[in-house]
Amino acid sequence: MTQTPTHQPAARAAEATARFTVPAKHPMVTVLGSGDALLRVIEKAFPAIDIHVRGNEIRATGDEAEVHLVQRLFDEMMLVLRTGQPLTEDAVERSIAMLRGAEGDGGASPAQVLTQNILSNRGKTIRPKTLNQKRYVDAIDQHTIVFGIGPAGTGKTYLAMAKAVQALQSKRVSRIILTRPAVEAGERLGFLPGTLYEKIDPYLRPLYDALHDMLDPDSIPRLLSAGTIEVAPLAYMRGRTLNDAFIILDEAQNTNPEQMKMFLTRLGFESKIVITGDVTQVDLPGSTKSGLRQVQEILDGVEDVHFSRLTSQDVVRHKLVGRIVDAYERFDDRNGK
Repeated sequence: MTQTPTHQPAARAAEATARFTVPAKHPMVTVLGSGDALLRVIEKAFPAIDIHVRGNEIRATGDEAEVHLVQRLFDEMMLVLRTGQPLTEDAVERSIAMLRGAEGDGGASPAQVLTQNILSNRGKTIRPKTLNQKRYVDAIDQHTIVFGIGPAGTGKTYLAMAKAVQALQSKRVSRIILTRPAVEAGERLGFLPGTLYEKIDPYLRPLYDALHDMLDPDSIPRLLSAGTIEVAPLAYMRGRTLNDAFIILDEAQNTNPEQMKMFLTRLGFESKIVITGDVTQVDLPGSTKSGLRQVQEILDGVEDVHFSRLTSQDVVRHKLVGRIVDAYERFDDRNGK
């Protein structure tokens, strides 16, 4: 795309025109979307920019800085299309958000985020969808202990699970251990009816659901019975040393400080730990402190420990979920929570 400044009186903001030619091998529908759906997303995000399409040429005119962003957006869209990955309205919206946030951020590349494949299974590819998610995934590769902290729907657990399955399939670890505190039962499971697995199943079900997305469902019982994948409540980690394993602690905001320390000291050789949680959704009783809140102060700056923080901008569920998270944060701020 070429950009041509248009001279205007000094009192007005500098304007520019950018032209972008779509290569013939890419039908315009792949760039503009069915029924111009992707174009409408772009026009809504850049209301002050006039965007015109003629043949395989797209022209954008308006504020110089905004035209520059539109130019970068189309360049990034083409990089994604060259990988063979289709563009969606959500991907275009997230690309725009990344580009707007990249001013002074070292030039984030939406194409690098949206084309980073973690795992593929049954035609479904798992990949980060936001810049913070990519940083989180990269941190898991680079550090032994990673904390993924953020609100519901930001992919904390799901992406950690995908990295665990990837590590198992590439033989970087020999087993996956998934755990979470069964806080609703106070981790005192004896009073519940049924076998051990029937007792803990409601608390561990989200982990099983993620596994079914990432592995052949028929293989999961075999992997569980062989101990290659272990799913257990946090209380069952006590007294163990976990070697050659990818270990995920989910819902860590519901650990107390003693449980958090106990879990972190289970780390063995050739292992990796990912701890996920949302410090705004603590279900601990009374005045019990959250181990996840406290550990951020204790381990801040410790080598090979990384804290990845995700926000409402990283929510990948229904768009309304992000707005709900923001509304609760504003409410808590007003009420001094």
